[in-house]
Amino acid sequence: MIVRMVAALAIALVLLTSEMSGQNSTGSPSDASSEPAINTWSFSASASTYFVPHSHVYASPVFTADHGWLHLEARYNYEALKTGSTWIGYNFKHGEKWVLEVSPMVAGVFGDLDGIAPGWNLSLSHGKFELSSQNEFVFDLRDRSGNFFYSWAEFSYSPLDWFRFGIVSQRTKAYQTDLDIQRGLLAGFSYKKVNLTTYVFNFGWTDPTVVVTIGVDF
Repeated sequence: MIVRMVAALAIALVLLTSEMSGQNSTGSPSDASSEPAINTWSFSASASTYFVPHSHVYASPVFTADHGWLHLEARYNYEALKTGSTWIGYNFKHGEKWVLEVSPMVAGVFGDLDGIAPGWNLSLSHGKFELSSQNEFVFDLRDRSGNFFYSWAEFSYSPLDWFRFGIVSQRTKAYQTDLDIQRGLLAGFSYKKVNLTTYVFNFGWTDPTVVVTIGVDF
């Protein structure tokens, strides 16, 4: 079941990408200048390195592709170590001053953990303030006791276009700490389409976990 779901998502991505390439290669330059681009894609790629105390260091890459309402995403070492997930979802956006963006999704999870995961990405921004979260409920197909809810949430303020800071919380089973819900601080910097963010979890409660994320939009 998981294999069929993953294969279907992969085929959909290939077909949609091929369609985009075909549309971009047809037509004359005058056609391109006279008509607005309707079928546009946006992509992002990021890699988060986790420095977990008394444990090993590991990286979690994430890739996203958006095309109008369509949202595609691939993750590794996210739900669990040595585990990947492929996502498909629907993009909603509403508002001008208060901007709400929501993407309900569903994923196939495979690797050391096999399962199905409904979830969502959400962000609410107003001026220099932004609240964002990623949430999912993983249904373990091997063992029901492995079912769990994952959450990552941030609240940040951007005094400058290239700098933001704020607070962050996380609930995960990819690694274990003394706290079920981890919380901490974040500081992020950006330059053009590249951004770098450092998170420090659990400082003052237990040995801190540090996460360094570098991402690029294209």
